[in-house]
Amino acid sequence: MALSNTQYNTLIRRYEARQLENQHIVMERINTLYPKFPRLTEIDETISSQAVAQAKKFIEGDESALAQLKQELSALAAEKKEILRSHGYPEDYFDPPYQCKDCKDTGYIGREKCHCFQQAAIDLIYTQSNLRQILEQENFQNFSYDYYSDSLKHPSTGLTSLATVKQAVSLCQDFIQGFDTEFKNLFFYGDTGIGKTYLSNCVAKELLTLGHSVIYFTASSLFHIFEKSFFGKETNFNEDYQNIFDCDLLIIDDLGTELSNAFTTSQLFLCINERILRRKSTIISTNLSLGQLVDTYSERIFSRISSNYTLINLFGNDIRLQKKLGQSRRAHT
Repeated sequence: MALSNTQYNTLIRRYEARQLENQHIVMERINTLYPKFPRLTEIDETISSQAVAQAKKFIEGDESALAQLKQELSALAAEKKEILRSHGYPEDYFDPPYQCKDCKDTGYIGREKCHCFQQAAIDLIYTQSNLRQILEQENFQNFSYDYYSDSLKHPSTGLTSLATVKQAVSLCQDFIQGFDTEFKNLFFYGDTGIGKTYLSNCVAKELLTLGHSVIYFTASSLFHIFEKSFFGKETNFNEDYQNIFDCDLLIIDDLGTELSNAFTTSQLFLCINERILRRKSTIISTNLSLGQLVDTYSERIFSRISSNYTLINLFGNDIRLQKKLGQSRRAHT
């Protein structure tokens, strides 16, 4: 990840602050509960004394001392958990509340950057912190079928708008569940305001929660970065380029809203083709029809998409307009 020294230090300070906050939370919990339940203090004192005693025995040649110590510590830890549980607290109440349990909020697993650090770097470089706020609202938990018609049918599939979006949600969930084992890509197309971006965000939220790296761009923003890097000859060009190709999931939203020209067409093909070769998943959403996609870009790009992406055609009434007017399918039933 192409981080300047200032950016790297910024992230490290965030992790250090998170560790200090964790320590503060644990100490507050200890200071609150230990006076209420004196046995907790007794257990800690017993653990310390037993550790010293058994270590002394081991030094003196008693090879069973370590096994005995392990057994005693296990029993004391179990008693401690039972005290917490019996008084309505979780068993791990005195463990630091790590945001990332894999690296314990250090940013590193051994000498390797943790997946949470890699995503934090992506967020910082591409100023995607606002995406996190959006995903708190736009996720499967908040997804509603109420704005999709159960009577409006697609002429080619015969499916209603409601049945179509339910099928789309199922495909998205399959995409998430098989993300680590099966290479797939999603291509959402259809009219404005029917949930294409929302579904992309739902997938992003789930994969971020699972620890995968996700980069989100509107098409115009993506091509702006390509243009700035390519023509500006920035020093971080190669590394920034690789981030787009190497992230676990790339989301390209609103394809077709950018100013299309030979450069954007060539860069789109490069991006799509390179990620396919690297077996890195991509989600694309567009208001263009498949015919318009061919006309706007090329047969070559359409061929890559049609043969490597699951095509999902959403249709129905503009959800944003329905919300503005206070309408939904449920309101009419």
